[in-house]
Amino acid sequence: MPKVEIYTTASCAYCVAAKMLLKQRGYDYEEFRVDTDPARYSEMLGRSNSRSVPQLFIDGSYVGGYAELAAADRDGRLAGAAGGAA
Repeated sequence: MPKVEIYTTASCAYCVAAKMLLKQRGYDYEEFRVDTDPARYSEMLGRSNSRSVPQLFIDGSYVGGYAELAAADRDGRLAGAAGGAA
């Protein structure tokens, strides 16, 4: 199973949607709350060059936000993520 990392905040509807999509597809993930941990926010900025949440990584490769995750799910790249990033 690939390693999935997701940077989130508590009040983000897209974060909730991304986590729900991952769960529905059987993916476990490690969640980093950037609203409660300033160091994680800085880490997210450095890794993704984006200030918005969610930000997702699969096996260390940048996926993007919810829109990119949903697109990867629609076109089958998420299902194939066990062999590489979406």
